[in-house]
Amino acid sequence: MVVMSVVGAVGILVDDRVVAGAAIWAKPFKFAVSFVAYALALAWMLTLLTRGRRIGWWAGAVVALACAGEMVIITGQVIRGKRSHFNHATPFDSMLYEAMAATVVVLWAGTFVIALLLLRARIADRASAWAVRSGVLIALVGAGFGFLMAQPSAGQRAAGGLDTADVVGAHSVGVPDGGPSMPLTGWSTTGGDLRVPHFIGMHALQVLPLFLLALILLAPRVARLRDPRVRLRLVLVASGAYAAVVALVTWQALRGQPLSHPDGVTLAAAGLILAATAAGALAALRPHASAPSAPARNKELVP
Repeated sequence: MVVMSVVGAVGILVDDRVVAGAAIWAKPFKFAVSFVAYALALAWMLTLLTRGRRIGWWAGAVVALACAGEMVIITGQVIRGKRSHFNHATPFDSMLYEAMAATVVVLWAGTFVIALLLLRARIADRASAWAVRSGVLIALVGAGFGFLMAQPSAGQRAAGGLDTADVVGAHSVGVPDGGPSMPLTGWSTTGGDLRVPHFIGMHALQVLPLFLLALILLAPRVARLRDPRVRLRLVLVASGAYAAVVALVTWQALRGQPLSHPDGVTLAAAGLILAATAAGALAALRPHASAPSAPARNKELVP
């Protein structure tokens, strides 16, 4: 996927073809970069398993093969000058899309197996355990939004003829795919976009463990963070806040509202999440009556 990230970046620079309103190499580039982060996080999490390591190895191998299979199809369609997702223009295109949909199911199932193993793993540091478990569970929800995109959009259902339509399924909600979009991400600026909760949800896999890592790195300078119970409470607050954000952007997308143009109701909900997160963080940082001594606190930071 690192190699494919480079290939995709070069393709964007040298190939001026456009599919569905975006540079034709943008999709393989974004998928490759996303898979790099996803695979690295899962590989690290597999090292934390205390039981079922062999099952975890096989599940990781299945995820890697599913990612590779999906990338082969996406790149092959780029070379052919065709769109990869939702393409039923010809029997061959339809077969490729259905094969790619199958790889997504396999990828989700492999990640689900790893999540179950992580839930059973005995991870000594409770903050680390919750960061990892919350991250993988939210990532599963985020990955699941891909199945919503595969369903016919409201406009496609209204038009009828789904059995013979060239395109069935959409990223956007309330507007056709390929309209005005945000730079780099390609997310719609005129309607809802299910890629927003899909992306944010899947990358909880990296964000929450990185949040804990930041707390550990700050601990030598911030005395309160040396207490493992404080770090645990902060991780729980961050996990709840992240899940709430995923729920918010999903609700926003399903209402046909672009991420870049939230209405008053969305802003009010975001304000409530922000206020609740701030209150939770302040509560998590409160002094504990039986805080451990300095030597004990320092010992907790040793992996």
